[in-house]
Amino acid sequence: MDLDRLLPGVIGAFVGVVGWLMVGLFIQRRQFLRQARNAARAVYFELDVNRMNVEVARDYGSFTPLNRSSFERLLPELATLIGPGELRTIVSAYIAHAGYQQASTDSELPPEVRREALAAILAAHVDALEVLRRCAFSRAERRGLDGADERNDSTRSEGVPTRETLS
Repeated sequence: MDLDRLLPGVIGAFVGVVGWLMVGLFIQRRQFLRQARNAARAVYFELDVNRMNVEVARDYGSFTPLNRSSFERLLPELATLIGPGELRTIVSAYIAHAGYQQASTDSELPPEVRREALAAILAAHVDALEVLRRCAFSRAERRGLDGADERNDSTRSEGVPTRETLS
């Protein structure tokens, strides 16, 4: 067997294997990032619904149970996308659910204390939403979300009764 024929074959096989390995790792990484962003989006919308429920509870005293199923199911994927500090911000919003539950069931809690607690819970949700918004959506998608928020705000202000108009 000639070494001048064997050596190029071995080198070619090695380059081919390493090339396919790199392509496979690249594709797998993109897939993991796509799954993590999808997880962050699901948690974002779950938190947004929870934020609205806390806002309604604060303004009108109507308590609806908060959801956490997406967060619990998708936390491992979320942790691959978000750093520990940002993840702590999101976890804080979900930890605040215990305070929300207490505010909804404790009849001895003074109304001003209940309102302050709900305002703090709402702030935790807003902070978590901002973290998720930055990492789960592209700039164009964030602009689309901002446009949807502005349309919803203008719809809310047109003839929809608020606590101030009901009092």
